Amino acid sequence: SISIKAILMSTIIIAVVLGVFSVLASSSSLGHALVYAQGASVSIVPNASTMGDKAFSPNPVEIKAGETVTWTNDDSQIHTATSGKVGAEDSGKVFDSKILSPKATFDFKFDQAGEIDYYCTLHPQMVGKVVVS
Repeated sequence: SISIKAILMSTIIIAVVLGVFSVLASSSSLGHALVYAQGASVSIVPNASTMGDKAFSPNPVEIKAGETVTWTNDDSQIHTATSGKVGAEDSGKVFDSKILSPKATFDFKFDQAGEIDYYCTLHPQMVGKVVVS
């Protein structure tokens, strides 16, 4: 038969292991919260294909070098966020979300200062700009 001392020791060991895991999990989630707090979010607004330079909000989006922009497709149609200008040789060279279904997101970290134009390849009248300081 198992002794009460063995049961108590097992219970204490389990409690300590669970406590360590909960501390690790909370510190891990805090680290992510700090990482995601930097940067900016851009919405691809409802009816974006008819909105021109108002299709992305905010526009322009302003961030600091080293920060990330997250685009979220809040429209019911598919879209892209593609760097450059329509028809330019360097179109899509800096970033390209590919197809973003409704509610999908795309993240890109900007490491260098500058102004980067972007647009939707499916609806080229949708244009935006990222200003990185």
